[in-house]
Amino acid sequence: MKRGTLEVLLVDAEDIRHTNVLGTPAYYVILECGTQVYRSKKSSEEDEKVCWNEKFTFEFSDWKNLTHLKFRIMDTEMFTDDGFVGETMIHIGGIITEGKDRGFIEVKPAPYNVVLEDDTYKGEIKIGFRFVANKDAVVNTREYLAENNTKPRGSICRTIANLWKGLWWKFLFGQRTDSNNSRKHIKEC
Repeated sequence: MKRGTLEVLLVDAEDIRHTNVLGTPAYYVILECGTQVYRSKKSSEEDEKVCWNEKFTFEFSDWKNLTHLKFRIMDTEMFTDDGFVGETMIHIGGIITEGKDRGFIEVKPAPYNVVLEDDTYKGEIKIGFRFVANKDAVVNTREYLAENNTKPRGSICRTIANLWKGLWWKFLFGQRTDSNNSRKHIKEC
């Protein structure tokens, strides 16, 4: 089975529609990917910008059927059901394919349009992604390499100094010959 982890960073939203009549708006987002659903914390509006700064992790054992990630922005109402503000649907097939090929991909937070019920746009939501294919194998490999390297490494300066010393020795005194070996060679001939 192909395993993977998709991390989604829900950053903020700007210029989104207000649905409540009374009180200050408080927004939350419902995230859907495959069969997994998450709900963000509530956020109040400040200067036309709504902030969440929340990370969600989707774990998958098979990502072949995953095509998109859906974000539904909702506004809490005091006396009625929560109001629908807008939604954003992001196709993640390219992110998963690239992440699968490389083993890891990260997409920095970028703004995406918020689509209203009448298919017009109002505002933007900023979202970032990170996809790691087969996360357990990557972590285990790194830990295994770190544990097997128990021999202390020498200084690079010492290695370079020994190399130069050997080269200068050969340059100044030529090839070292052992006097015993040369005498044996002469006697045999």
